[in-house]
Amino acid sequence: MSARRTRSAALLAGVCAALLLAAGSPAAAGPGSRVGSLRAQQDALAGRLHSATLDLYALDSHLAAARATLVGLRAKAAQLHAQQLELAQQIGAAQRTLVISQRHLGDNLRTLYEQGDTDPLAVILGAESLNDAVSTLDGLKSVSDQSSRFVVASALARHRLQTLRAALSSRRARIASAVHAAAATTRTLASARADRLSFISGLRAQQQLKASAIQQLEATAQRAQVKSQTLTAAVAASGPVPAVVGDPSPAPASSVGTGGRTLVVSSTGYSLPGHTATGLPVGFGIVAVDPTVIPLGTRMTIPGYGEGVAADVGSGIRGATIDLWFPTLAQALAWGRRTVTITLH
Repeated sequence: MSARRTRSAALLAGVCAALLLAAGSPAAAGPGSRVGSLRAQQDALAGRLHSATLDLYALDSHLAAARATLVGLRAKAAQLHAQQLELAQQIGAAQRTLVISQRHLGDNLRTLYEQGDTDPLAVILGAESLNDAVSTLDGLKSVSDQSSRFVVASALARHRLQTLRAALSSRRARIASAVHAAAATTRTLASARADRLSFISGLRAQQQLKASAIQQLEATAQRAQVKSQTLTAAVAASGPVPAVVGDPSPAPASSVGTGGRTLVVSSTGYSLPGHTATGLPVGFGIVAVDPTVIPLGTRMTIPGYGEGVAADVGSGIRGATIDLWFPTLAQALAWGRRTVTITLH
């Protein structure tokens, strides 16, 4: 039966969408259904792209805040460095003060040693006059006071040096830790932002591919519709097809029921790969008919087969005869040729 069929069929633009609606049948997706599927995928991509863009905005905000924090911490580190330089100067001054104090203290000790007895009573008793005694006592007091001041200055300088060193060490440790943490956060956010940008770029590329595929399928569907209209008009203009002598097809017998018009037909199974005359792919649910009996695009229910659509014609199909497409030759042979009562919708 396959050898005697030449495909010169017209397929209306809505056939493929009808095929997808066939309950329980693994219909092959035509351009209409594939366009719908691609549009659904494109909508899903648009949703993912919107969500990724919002994530990118959030990452940009966090990254800007992290960079501002890092800049502030680096500014504090610079201030700390300036303070460190100032502290170094203060430490140098304290050390010089300590050296000078130690030198003066040594000089005073030497003076006291040269004067010999420093006991006040001994000075008074050993003085030749009252003025000598007073002068000697005043000198001793001045040396003693000066020595005390040198000792206090040296102690203060040493204490200030130790305090400044401890404060500097603590602040340096805190600033260094904060700078390290801020730099790590900035790097992490920058990496996440780069990943999100790459993800968005991939989504946009997928959108472009989907849009291109949709345009191609829509163009194919438009060409098929034009050809379908042309072929349908040609079939209508040719008038009714005369009966073929010896044609085993039964005469059309139809009735109208609650579920649609019924029709007794002779059905044959076939399995031919490829496309219909309009360029659309064949698939389960495609039924070849005589368009003068069953208009193209008519949906039907076939007992033992399922839902189908009048989507093709053939030179060997006359009257109440239909051909049913099967995915495999074995299924087509198993169906063979049988008379069935179909319901037209």
